[in-house]
Amino acid sequence: MHISSESFAHGQPIPGEFAFGTPGGLGGNRNPQLSWGGAPEGTRSFALLCIDVDVPTDPALVADAGTDIPVEHPRGDFAHWAMVDIPPQVTSIAAGSCSDGVTPRGKRDPAGPAGSRQGLNDYTGWFAGDADMSGDWRGYDGPYPPAHDLRLHRYFFRVFALDVERLDVPERFTAGDVLRAMQGHVLAEAATWGSYSLHPGVGR
Repeated sequence: MHISSESFAHGQPIPGEFAFGTPGGLGGNRNPQLSWGGAPEGTRSFALLCIDVDVPTDPALVADAGTDIPVEHPRGDFAHWAMVDIPPQVTSIAAGSCSDGVTPRGKRDPAGPAGSRQGLNDYTGWFAGDADMSGDWRGYDGPYPPAHDLRLHRYFFRVFALDVERLDVPERFTAGDVLRAMQGHVLAEAATWGSYSLHPGVGR
């Protein structure tokens, strides 16, 4: 199985039009184009995740914009997209078809392939308590790494071929819920990744 994008090359920088934040302010926040194929016989649906695997784990360090976050600082994951129940005949998603621009408090009903369901991304927790931005952030919302982080962030787009038509996840599901519900149902998977940084000394 394979996955690729016309919006960025594998292992190369993601353009600002697909990011939540850019050096000049808000980005285009459009979802990138994705295409996949080679799914095995018996595939009844696909699931799609986008995960930043280079997120700093110390909130105090993130909040201290005057101090660079060192490359060796411990890292965790941040989910930018979780979508399930993508019909088996769907093998591509057009750029900007699921997200186009920043929606304060999150998209209420993000667009996607007919029949698919989109879960909460981790901006839901990040903006909790923010009077202007708190809410349920569903679907795709792109990169916005700390501008004082010295590490180049990597964003993995993972597609899973599943043997179930409908994944058993809650109505307000997260990427973690998807990973748990998929156990025992994954026939194949593929991944591609792009990089992004807002630090002036780190290449995007």
